[in-house]
Amino acid sequence: MSDATPPIYVTQPLLPPLAELMPYLEQIWANKYVTNGGPFHQQLEAALCEYLGVGHISLFANGTIALMTALQSLGVKGEVITTPYSFVATAHAMMWNGIRPVFADIDPATFNLDPARIEAAITPETTAIMPVHCYGRPCDTQAIDAIARRHDLKVIYDAAHAFAVRQDGASILRHGDLAVLSFHGTKVFHTFEGGAIVSPDAATKRHIDNLKNFGIVDEVTVVAPGINGKMSEFNAAFGLLQLTHIDAALARRRQIDEHYRCALAGVAGITCLPHDGSVTPNGAYFPILVGPAYGLDRDALHHKLRDAGIVARRYFYPLISDFPMYRPMASADPANLPHATRAAAQVICLPIYPDLESGQIERIVALIAGQ
Repeated sequence: MSDATPPIYVTQPLLPPLAELMPYLEQIWANKYVTNGGPFHQQLEAALCEYLGVGHISLFANGTIALMTALQSLGVKGEVITTPYSFVATAHAMMWNGIRPVFADIDPATFNLDPARIEAAITPETTAIMPVHCYGRPCDTQAIDAIARRHDLKVIYDAAHAFAVRQDGASILRHGDLAVLSFHGTKVFHTFEGGAIVSPDAATKRHIDNLKNFGIVDEVTVVAPGINGKMSEFNAAFGLLQLTHIDAALARRRQIDEHYRCALAGVAGITCLPHDGSVTPNGAYFPILVGPAYGLDRDALHHKLRDAGIVARRYFYPLISDFPMYRPMASADPANLPHATRAAAQVICLPIYPDLESGQIERIVALIAGQ
């Protein structure tokens, strides 16, 4: 790689022109309201409800605190069944609540929790399920919700990847007791740092809003050991600005997805995850599987791309269950997680973001194809 060639990262934050942000900053200054549910915070909650097609949203400082608060708000204890194939925050949020994660294997076709493995993992200590819509691909929500009803379990969907994803024309955020979003800078929609919980009703939202503000109800009333999880006015203002660009960004991501699929179709040993025709995707990630028929293993391809300035990522490697704080758990045994273990050894996510140019995509494809 030439010293003059900048690296290409797996994702780049969507950053509108600075001039567009200035009126928002001036309004914050004029309002003299920088946090605690100010005007922009309220406007963003309303705008996201409308855009995503959901009824109630609570904004948070980040997605991890949102996950922690979601678990607390439902009174989840004991064991929660989840996937090892995710970012560590999924399980960390449980540990912060004194909950024991129980890992179940993924479906090799979707990379999401396998409902059959969920049911097999249920014990008398199980109180909830936390599936992840991995890469923004919807879980089998009907099967998971049916399991939860049979066993009287709560369901919290980690929807960090799933902003604006729709299935059969409706938001996938409507499933479960709660759904949690991340607005981190690597996500398709971001507020630099941020997150949100989607609630089914106004009463649940009020409870969550209290918990994210130390459990405070009013000036003299504190009802729970809550946390400071509030989103600032600056982050909310940036989110409102992002919403004005999001449709174009999502459309470009889908174009890049299709470009990769067409260009990689003839490369032996490289598999792109298929689309589900019922799903409107968001192009959050572009994972490929590096199989035995390819001339290199996944790690060798990863190094080859890195050496060429293509900063692809092995999402998700290692598995959460492989980290020291989780490895001693019985459910973390690789023998219990054969499909997740295989995926962690074969997946690499290629760069995908709105400013990625067609020439850059062709360069990446040429490196993979050995040209």
